[in-house]
Amino acid sequence: MTLSSSSGNGVKLSSAGRLTRRQFLAGTAVVLAVSCFVLLWCNGQDTAAAAGKQTANVLIITGIDHPAHNWRQTAPVLAEMLRKDTRLKVRVAEDPHFLDSSALHRYDVVVLHYMPWEFPVPGPKARANLRKFVADGKGLFVIHFGCGAFQDWPEFRNLAGRVWDPKARAHDPRGPFRVNITEVPHPITQGMQSFETEDELYTCLTGDRPVNMLATARSKVDGKIYPMAFNFNYGKGRVFHSPLGHDVKAIRNQGAAELFRRGCAWAGGLPPVPKNQKKKPGGK
Repeated sequence: MTLSSSSGNGVKLSSAGRLTRRQFLAGTAVVLAVSCFVLLWCNGQDTAAAAGKQTANVLIITGIDHPAHNWRQTAPVLAEMLRKDTRLKVRVAEDPHFLDSSALHRYDVVVLHYMPWEFPVPGPKARANLRKFVADGKGLFVIHFGCGAFQDWPEFRNLAGRVWDPKARAHDPRGPFRVNITEVPHPITQGMQSFETEDELYTCLTGDRPVNMLATARSKVDGKIYPMAFNFNYGKGRVFHSPLGHDVKAIRNQGAAELFRRGCAWAGGLPPVPKNQKKKPGGK
């Protein structure tokens, strides 16, 4: 756009230093048009970015975990559940040290499905790589004990939103409980209903980063309410975190699997629900 003369707003002044009626109306129209464009751009840039994408490349990082977590069974089932959204192109890496690799940046979403219980934690290179991956605009999905993936890395508390506190009570005994979809308006949970599941109700997450609390559950042990799914932005990137998913049955739960797919799609910059899929409620 070429600015005309010296009024400071790009509208040419008359010879007397005053705007003519025609010039005033033309200038007002320009200002309104520009203002509307800026407002729409600010409010809709995430939607526009999502609308332009067709697929998201997802990498599940696994290979080690607590002895009670059979990752050899759960990782392929998690991949299967995510692939039910055909936009999600899912691969599995059975080595957390893949986080060291520059190849990580070929993906749109990294899923942390591991906990280095008795093995070396991925080191500084992996941490810097993962942080840059998310901060530069990619997605992170933390599931179940992935909240303990980096116990001695302070920034992981910000990157994951909530992390495992080994001093806290870990979880209720595995069993049935209700996952309540909150009233927080967000595309991930839009149209979803609360659902019943059989899982571990984690009570061990700690952190104070502001998040969008998307789902919660009430402990049958202490009566307190705990987070079951939340999301937030980290730099230019997106983080979705759910402590659900202890075992194969829990991951296959219809409501949980739908929540995982939607959260993963959102983290990958896609609309949470495919256009050709009707929004489904939660359920068993």
